[in-house]
Amino acid sequence: MTLEISPAARDALEGWLTAARALKGNSENTVTAYRTDVLEFIVFLTSHHAEPQGLAPLARVTTPDMRAFLAHLRGQGIGSRTMARKLSAVKSFYRWLAEREGFEPTAVMMARAPKFQKKLPRPLAEDAAKAMIDTVEMQAADSWVGARDAAVVTLLYGCGLRISEALGLKGRDLPLGESLRIVGKGGKERIVPVLPVARRAVETYLRLCPYELEPDAPVFRGKRGGALNPRLIQKVTEAARLQLGLPATATPHAMRHSFATHLLAAGGDLRAIQELLGHASLSTTQAYTSVDEVHLMKVYEATHPKAG
Repeated sequence: MTLEISPAARDALEGWLTAARALKGNSENTVTAYRTDVLEFIVFLTSHHAEPQGLAPLARVTTPDMRAFLAHLRGQGIGSRTMARKLSAVKSFYRWLAEREGFEPTAVMMARAPKFQKKLPRPLAEDAAKAMIDTVEMQAADSWVGARDAAVVTLLYGCGLRISEALGLKGRDLPLGESLRIVGKGGKERIVPVLPVARRAVETYLRLCPYELEPDAPVFRGKRGGALNPRLIQKVTEAARLQLGLPATATPHAMRHSFATHLLAAGGDLRAIQELLGHASLSTTQAYTSVDEVHLMKVYEATHPKAG
């Protein structure tokens, strides 16, 4: 982006981002995405009106301005889902700015992104999830690397961790006990049980790992000893899924989906699964689980006190 934005607009943007960090506990990745999306909007307005957009011009944004912005995004080939995300960031910024500066952000708030169909996550079947773990371990030439990859994927499937949470484990978290305290999105803490199979997978990796594990050091290391890049786990699971003939949806995150779905299929309580996953909303957990209705009815009939 080559256009300069006004100092007032830049200060407002940074003020909002600071508030977003403090009030909502957003991660740095989220804050970076917010900055990029809102900066793109301000730069567009600067170009669209051929002048820097200070606070007063920002407050005067019109419905045609918003339509022009969405048309600009569409012209860049940006998909509906990404457009909706960008517009959501702009609206969030304007809510904060309008309250601070005392204006009505009606034109921004009324803007509508194109509808898109949310893709429901696709979990793996139980045998496919287990085969994925076994195959991931066999991908590496070095035994400690194979044990590392298997341990990470086992934590995703066995504990329902996000990949960032598994790779965020530190030496001080060891040895793994029967439960683990995880700090997830937005600084939300939760306790997850650690199955024996997950503990064994991590112990096997630790026995083979050639690096010292100090309290503040990451548990999972790259070949040179630095923190393991999540992209490497994505690559080994991609290779494993190709070898097993699994669909492109068989990603590391699909292992977390599978954890939730298989728990629900076994009669697990949806709210308990919500806590284990660290979801703020029950509806999010429902989207993570895809168990056929016939099986759900069987679970219901077997467990509900008034069934039958």
